[in-house]
Formats: sequence, structure tokens, C-alpha cells
Amino acid sequence: MEYIYAVLLLNKAGKEVSEDAIKKVLEAAGVKVDVSRVKALVAALEGVDINEAMEKAISAPVAAAPVAVSAGAAPAAAKVEAPKEEVASDEDAAAGLSALFG
Repeated sequence: MEYIYAVLLLNKAGKEVSEDAIKKVLEAAGVKVDVSRVKALVAALEGVDINEAMEKAISAPVAAAPVAVSAGAAPAAAKVEAPKEEVASDEDAAAGLSALFG
């Protein structure tokens, strides 16, 4: 992700997005640079207008998650209750123990 951030930062600053520039940004941020990743990124971005790609990404519609609600039925808030534990009295506990040991 930091490689993409470096590209976006360089683009926003109006600087050339080159291998050397990306390496410098990453090194300044304290990131250990993988030269092969930098080369692959620059190759992938060749001929790409970053501003245009950003505009398309920002204006792209986001698909909504499907909602399963039957027509006419109002969705009710699901109430989750924890199972109630019965607390045995001392007498019940003693009776249970005596049944185990006769």
C-alpha cells in the first residue's frame, strides 16, 4: 500500500512518478524498498493518467448489499438474549451432591 501512497503523493505534488522518485519517498518514510516492486509499479502505471483514474474511482457507483426483507414486513430489531442460568440454592446443591455419593 505504501508504494501506491508514494505514487499518489508524487502525483499530488506535481512531481514525475519515476522509480527513483518512488524510492526516495519510501526511504524518507522509513520503508525498506523492494526494487522489483517499484519497477513493476512504474511499468504498470505507464500510460495511465492517475488523475483520470482517481476521478473514475471516486465517481464510480458503489454496489449496495442486498437486503432480504419481504414486502410489507417492517424489519424488526433482533433481540438476542443470553440463556438464563439457574442458580441453585445451597439446599439444591447439597441434595445433588448427596445423590452422587449415596
